[in-house]
Amino acid sequence: MQNLLETLKKATEFLTRKGLEKPRMEAEHLFAGGLGLKRLDLYLQFERLLSDAEVVRLRDMTVRRGNHEPLQHITGKAEFRDLVLKSDKRALIPRPETEELIDHALTLFPEDQVVRVLDLGTGSGAIALALASERPAWKVDAVDRSPDALALARENAAQLGLAERVNFAESDWFSAVTDAYDLIVANPPYLTEAEVAAADPEVREFDPKSALVAAEDGLADLRKILEGAAKHLRPSGWVLCETGIDQHPALAEHSAKLGYVEASGLPDMSGRARFWQVRKG
Repeated sequence: MQNLLETLKKATEFLTRKGLEKPRMEAEHLFAGGLGLKRLDLYLQFERLLSDAEVVRLRDMTVRRGNHEPLQHITGKAEFRDLVLKSDKRALIPRPETEELIDHALTLFPEDQVVRVLDLGTGSGAIALALASERPAWKVDAVDRSPDALALARENAAQLGLAERVNFAESDWFSAVTDAYDLIVANPPYLTEAEVAAADPEVREFDPKSALVAAEDGLADLRKILEGAAKHLRPSGWVLCETGIDQHPALAEHSAKLGYVEASGLPDMSGRARFWQVRKG
């Protein structure tokens, strides 16, 4: 029988040969997920003897990661803010930079204000559920055109005890939206076909392409959101979107044409132009 440390070292060597940037960390996350442990708990059990079934399970997970299947799909979970979400091929894996969108959204309103929020293209539900979790007074609707993504979002809401706090509905952007909101948020498709083709295999081969690629140099869906939001915002309401890093000049021009009274780009923590926000008069 192999102990945990010996098996972990073999997995790390395998992932190193497969070219992963942080093979030991990746192996630890895989083993923690496969054994139902917290990552740090592995260090307390290095001498633990693994059963044959555990070795096979961990080996299979390691091979999948070596084939560049996303870690979140293999372990079935993704961390977002303070939430642990179920993650699989039905929706885009929530990214760390999208967590910053939540910070920007929270700064737009006093903490005790009752805010009506619409999350467009909710996917796994990450944005809607984070806002509902961190602002109990906010009333959140979330829509997506994919029934599979909505099913995943509802599973996450139920798992987090937020099913009564977020209303999910099927809608292609604003097609089924009838209410007005103080805040409309979105992490829409904003990449080009060429950008996706050049992306890491984890993105190129496993994320839903419909959640990544937009026409018009990646701007088509962002433009649709800005156009539709003008009809569904309350006075002084905001739109806040994640964007591509070279898209803000075009979005500034489009926002001005639509009559928004305030528009600005916001950087992410690395300093790249990542978010676009506009306010209705």
